[in-house]
Amino acid sequence: MQKGNIGVTTENIFPVIKKFLYSDHEIFLREMVSNAVDATQKIKTLKEKGEFQGDLGDLAVRITLDEKNKTLTISDRGIGMTEEEIDKYINQIAFSGVNDFLNKYKDNANAIIGHFGLGFYSAFMVSDKVEIITRSYKDGSKAVKWSCDGSPSFEIDEAEKADRGSDIVLHIADDCKEFLEKNRIQSLLDKYCKFMPVPVAFGKKTEWKDGKQVETEEDNIINDMEPLWTKAPSTLKDEDYKKFYHELYPMQDDPLFWIHLNVDYPFNLTGILYFPRIKSNIDLQRNKIQLYCNQVFVTDQVEGIVPDFLTLLHGVIDSPDIPLNVSRSYLQSDRDVKKISTYITKKVADRLNGIFKEDRKEYESKWDDLKLFINYGMLSQEDFYDRAKDFTLFKDVDGQYFTLDEYKTLIKDNQTDKDGQLIYLYATDKEDQYSYIEAAKEKGYSVLLLDGQLDVPTVSMFEQKFEKSRFMRVDSDIIDRIIVKEDIRKSELDNDQADNLSSAFRSQMPKIEKAEFSVEVQALGENALPVMITQSEYMRRMKDISRYQSGMSFYAQMPDSYSLVLNSDHKLIKGILDDANAKCGEALKPVISEIKGQQARLSALHQNQSKKKPEEVTQEEKDDLANTEKALDEQRNKKQQIIADYAKENKILHQLIDLALLQNGMLKGAALDAFIKRSVTLI
Repeated sequence: MQKGNIGVTTENIFPVIKKFLYSDHEIFLREMVSNAVDATQKIKTLKEKGEFQGDLGDLAVRITLDEKNKTLTISDRGIGMTEEEIDKYINQIAFSGVNDFLNKYKDNANAIIGHFGLGFYSAFMVSDKVEIITRSYKDGSKAVKWSCDGSPSFEIDEAEKADRGSDIVLHIADDCKEFLEKNRIQSLLDKYCKFMPVPVAFGKKTEWKDGKQVETEEDNIINDMEPLWTKAPSTLKDEDYKKFYHELYPMQDDPLFWIHLNVDYPFNLTGILYFPRIKSNIDLQRNKIQLYCNQVFVTDQVEGIVPDFLTLLHGVIDSPDIPLNVSRSYLQSDRDVKKISTYITKKVADRLNGIFKEDRKEYESKWDDLKLFINYGMLSQEDFYDRAKDFTLFKDVDGQYFTLDEYKTLIKDNQTDKDGQLIYLYATDKEDQYSYIEAAKEKGYSVLLLDGQLDVPTVSMFEQKFEKSRFMRVDSDIIDRIIVKEDIRKSELDNDQADNLSSAFRSQMPKIEKAEFSVEVQALGENALPVMITQSEYMRRMKDISRYQSGMSFYAQMPDSYSLVLNSDHKLIKGILDDANAKCGEALKPVISEIKGQQARLSALHQNQSKKKPEEVTQEEKDDLANTEKALDEQRNKKQQIIADYAKENKILHQLIDLALLQNGMLKGAALDAFIKRSVTLI
């Protein structure tokens, strides 16, 4: 019997492992099973090379639970270990000779474990005691038993073991009893060991017999040893890829399509990436790519490996060349990782371009689902735009698809304004913006449908990429002012008439939460609508972008700004103006006369005081100026009140305001009820 201390340079190694890796303690089972699989793979390799002459026999790795004795055992029939090998590989943890490693790494357990190869010692995160009963495959080897209670002290003794291989017996600690539950172990094996390359058995298969589930004699093999990504794409059919996808994600719809990765230079990488059917909720879909190292599950947080926009994809990546620490849970950034990321981006772009060229109709049918990935890619990764611009599509409101170049050719002759700017018109909702779309179509213009989650920020990116181009939503202004072909015709109304008209409508605009209205008069032609509501492209876009971009939240707090545009050429607007003049003219005459008199007096006072230095202006002159301004404000308020009193009783004016609000989905509740009743009365 041999006793001794594990070759560490401090006695604190086990508390450190347990403390710093506690949040990841479930990975102990992966480490144990991975070691067993490695040992099994080695015996197969030795057999192939002729260095092992015996019979391989059953190579399954077995996991056994003994709830009564509080043990979990991982058994293999791999190469096993001699007493000398245990001493070398198990006892001499810190044989590298670094004396101060604990102090150096005490704040980073992953660095400790990664640096010193402590995968086996993750067992002590859940165990009070660990035993290894092992027998080497080498002729004449004796079985030995190594045991350690979580202190640096260990014992090695002779043991009884008839066959080669190792049994790792974990005496589960009282605070880790969850690992004595069959369902918990089953879920961990499903998570970490589902595709390991040798059979992993946990208990026996069950069958329904005499009204209950009973165990059979057949081993319950929990893993698929030849997952789809390890096979040659030429041997697989579409059904195989879909079946595998549903094994990974049981509740998902069929994927759009997939990319089979297979490269062996300058690094090893295999895998299958699936494009799922999603249209929104980016974050909800993240962490669906599973990273494996030689068929051992590592993590589903692959941000360091896969470009950010491709974390929306689903699937599997397997690479032995991705640098991992021993806990296999944290990716370390280095040049190889960046190469892999670049390769995956290129592969995805090539595949999308290939599908687009091979079957454009099929590609177009999937565009609405694909758009989110591609937009996100172009927004988040500068060089992806250069790859994606040839297979990025625009869809118009009639459901027609165009490449970026095709669409530019389509609109450049008709939608270039007088300053040489190419105007891309778009709608975000065909129903809500219907009348604006129709107004654009009547001019012979094309309107894009940009109703995706990332379309607004993508529009801003296109404006930077495209030369002399602007994107304008169809309801951002009157169509003739969005695409200005010639100088806008001025209204025939004089300033007083325009002001009276604006005052009448402004006085009757409803108070809508988080909305502000301005009123303007414009000559739009007899056939244009009498009243329209428009919204500033710039402010609306800033508010939309503020939802995605930190640091812009102040835009989200600002009220929506709208313009009520009155068409002075329309007979209904002319009728309101004529009616107002007839009913308010006499009442307004003395007020307007007084306003003009006060304005003239105010102008004279300003002119007189502007010739003096501030200290030369007397208090009497200051009071005179203030009193004149006050008198002018009183008369203006009087004028507005006369107009408001008139407007309040004008049903046509209210009807026009409500029609404009209704057109924009802003007429609700009591206001909508009043509109309906008024409509009936007017009819």
